[in-house]
Amino acid sequence: MAETPAPASQTLSRGIRILEILADARAPLTIDDIAGRLGVHRSVAYRLLRTLEDHGLVARDWSGRVALGARMAALAAGVAHDLQAEALPELTAVANELGMTCFLAVLDRDECITLASVEPRHAIASVAQRPGARHSILVGAPSKAILSRLAPSEWPAGVSDALRADIADAAARGFATSHDEVIPTVQAVAVPLPLRGHRPAAIAVVHVAGPVDPSSIAERLSRSAAAITEALGG
Repeated sequence: MAETPAPASQTLSRGIRILEILADARAPLTIDDIAGRLGVHRSVAYRLLRTLEDHGLVARDWSGRVALGARMAALAAGVAHDLQAEALPELTAVANELGMTCFLAVLDRDECITLASVEPRHAIASVAQRPGARHSILVGAPSKAILSRLAPSEWPAGVSDALRADIADAAARGFATSHDEVIPTVQAVAVPLPLRGHRPAAIAVVHVAGPVDPSSIAERLSRSAAAITEALGG
């Protein structure tokens, strides 16, 4: 078995990993929580957190628990700024029209990452989909929509026969669906967002399981995808 190469900077790698841990957390974490998940002594985690805190990337609440800092939002806003700027009005329109959370997802190595998200203004209940949330590219409607635009040679390892069938179905229909794949009881519908000069992307909605017509949702998403593509000259 090939030996995994060590990171060029272990300290930098650990600092980035802390940010990923906090991004995945549903609530602020204690230093002990972070140290445990990082696999280091508490003193090591503390020193790393102090540096991140000095740069505004993490913040501690009154109890000493740690969460991502406000500076992270500013950094995130600079990622694919033109894409986010053009997508947000469309995401907002879809979210309010359908009463579902609408989001933009992009491919990042073997993960599907939410770049921007809008919850409906007047919905009684909606599914939260935080920017920065990520999951394996092997699950979820946005993942299938993204993979449907890529050649099989560009797919990550681990694509099962069932997923291959779902991707082929998404390519034929122009949209993908999922149910209980990323979040229990939650359904999603996604369409690919083909853009030149950007990572493979998709726009999607998530909603609690119920009687909806995915094809009509996909039709609405496709109109927004076309508008975004046209605005970006894609």
